[in-house]
Amino acid sequence: MEELSGAGLEPVDPTDHVEWVEHLRRPDLSVGTYSIPVGGRDDQDVHTEDEVYIVTSGEAVLVGPEVSIPVKAGSVVFVPANEEHRFEKITRALTVLVVFAPAEYTRGPDSP
Repeated sequence: MEELSGAGLEPVDPTDHVEWVEHLRRPDLSVGTYSIPVGGRDDQDVHTEDEVYIVTSGEAVLVGPEVSIPVKAGSVVFVPANEEHRFEKITRALTVLVVFAPAEYTRGPDSP
């Protein structure tokens, strides 16, 4: 058992830039916190792993190729591997706990 201190929490010293902090990495999963300020730009690349976003604070819209989902604290969204997506319209600084399975960057670009 291991406590992931700070996971999913807003940065102690908020900054005006996008921040990614990985808290745990195992072969079958990784967990990190993604923070985007109001007006920040989410320029993440498509991931070859499945993702679950758990919004812990803020408000934005998660935009995908076929659907856009407004998110706020308490929202949980699944994004399948290889699906384009990004956070837009960030109206309140966004903090998201992100779970990758398997761990982020462990699959090659040709994975299903």
